[in-house]
Amino acid sequence: MNSSRGRNSLVLLVLILIITVLVFQFRSSTPQPERLYFNELAERIKTGGVSRIIVDDNDLEIIFKNGTSAFSRVEPTKTTVEQLLDLGVTSEHLSPNRIQLEIKQPSNLNSVLSLITYILPVLLVFGLLYFMLRQAQGTNNQALSFGKSRARMFTGDQPTVTFDDVAGVEEAKEELEEVVEFLREPEKFISLGARIPRGVLLIGLPGTGKTLLAKAVSGEAAVPFFSISGSEFVEMFVGVGASRVRDLFDQAKRHAPCIVFVDEIDAVGRQRGAGLGGSHDEREQTLNQMLVEMDGFDTDTNVIVMAATNRPDILDPALLRPGRFDRRVMLDRPDMLGREMILKVHARGKPLDAEVDLSIIAKATPGFVGADLENLVNEAAILAARRDRKTISQDEFQESILRVIAGPERKSRIISDEEKAIVAYHEAGHAVVMHVIPEANPVHKVSIIARGSMGGFTMALPEEERTLMSRNKLKAEMAGALGGRASEELIFNDITSGASADLDQVTKIARNMVTRLGMSEELGPMVYGQKDELIFLGREITEQRDYSEDIAVKIDKEVRKLVEESYERAKGLLTKYRPQLEAVAEYLIEAETIDRKEFEELFEAPVPVKRSGTPIPLSAESTAEPTG
Repeated sequence: MNSSRGRNSLVLLVLILIITVLVFQFRSSTPQPERLYFNELAERIKTGGVSRIIVDDNDLEIIFKNGTSAFSRVEPTKTTVEQLLDLGVTSEHLSPNRIQLEIKQPSNLNSVLSLITYILPVLLVFGLLYFMLRQAQGTNNQALSFGKSRARMFTGDQPTVTFDDVAGVEEAKEELEEVVEFLREPEKFISLGARIPRGVLLIGLPGTGKTLLAKAVSGEAAVPFFSISGSEFVEMFVGVGASRVRDLFDQAKRHAPCIVFVDEIDAVGRQRGAGLGGSHDEREQTLNQMLVEMDGFDTDTNVIVMAATNRPDILDPALLRPGRFDRRVMLDRPDMLGREMILKVHARGKPLDAEVDLSIIAKATPGFVGADLENLVNEAAILAARRDRKTISQDEFQESILRVIAGPERKSRIISDEEKAIVAYHEAGHAVVMHVIPEANPVHKVSIIARGSMGGFTMALPEEERTLMSRNKLKAEMAGALGGRASEELIFNDITSGASADLDQVTKIARNMVTRLGMSEELGPMVYGQKDELIFLGREITEQRDYSEDIAVKIDKEVRKLVEESYERAKGLLTKYRPQLEAVAEYLIEAETIDRKEFEELFEAPVPVKRSGTPIPLSAESTAEPTG
């Protein structure tokens, strides 16, 4: 902005210089009237060549008898007649019969200019003093407002987001609708002895809709709604954050009943005693003031505090106790029905093809949160516009799923035929192993087109929502992830670096099975190792080993055993179904992409029936102890 302003000033200065030069050139090109010395004027009067003299203050305009004119000047100390008489001009030469002498009325402009020259400096001095005083007053105002709250107040007269715009979190909506109802009809609850909840803490993963729910409360509540971020309390100077907390609650009390929403409260509500400044840490003083305002000595106010965070584990216990945050609303990843409802909300107002089935999209997006689904719908609309379509079809939605998960296609990437064959057999190995293991997820799509950092991908999606993971299910995932490496070794008798991400995934699953989930037969149902995290940093930094070196060796052996068993299982299955492996790989080399229907048509050999992976109860006969 400063550079553009400087360029504009420079251009204006150049234009002024050009205009000035042009004016001077024009004036110099026009003929200038003759100028006479005053003594020369006296000689002309004596010879009788002058017919008229016009006196304008100290300037003289001389008109000769031949019609020409000239200019001259006189000294300001004497009159024109006196100076002419001093040069020998007689009264007879100046008689009316020989020359006309005209004296013009003095102009008021000279008086005005003279007055301005006296007043202008005084005005400039007073103007400079006034400007300096205004600057000093502005600085004082800024200093006084430094501790003021920067919360934004919404009245809800024209809501942009309501509860109708929130889907997939019905339980959380019910909790917050009750809070809004309490503010609208407090008598209904007070008559039964209920008190207004002082605080509601929204807890959930990033993108699950915490801030969106707060906006919906702002749109639905018929009371003032104050919104502020937790980071706006934290400043370099000690005491500023506490001052802003006091000012925020003072404003809220003046507009009570009302709601105060603090987004990302973990920025100011971290557990005390973890800072480097001891008890004088700015964050701690701010938190102390917030604790007092929420449930201190003066609590007879109708102010509800809502806050959002995705790190409840680092919040101070005093902040989480009942009386401050009475309710904790958990926002988890939506299930398939919730994802479908969220897709319907974001697809509202968008032209969709009649063939679009949002339930299929919801089924193909396990693990997606609300923000991911909103991005998915937007990507589908952008793809449809790029393809010059008037409506959004199912193909755009399917492509947008892959764009959100793995990134756009890298069709410009050129690879050799040998590498293309390796990638095809690698992805075909994943697909075949996942297809023949009953507990593995069904294969929905396989592609060798590069996306992001991936040379290809195999998409296997669950048939139903699942919250529990069995041991057989985890082993099936490990075998499917190692199918690519096993296929490379089986077909090419060599291995490549393409399985690096698969190996990392398999190793983490195996180690979690042994150390976290108690799925090792030798080590038993125990947890090994405790996670340590620094609250001041807000993240896990190390793991405390609470086991001996002998146990560490056994853990490594169990992890290696699980990985090697999964690799041998994948290799054995690929050996058994090698004709189908080659058929799928050859199809990928030609078409580059294969969907579920085409994949199952290529797989002619019978395979075991798919199971969900959930443990099935054993029959009574199989569990009964033998007799006799």
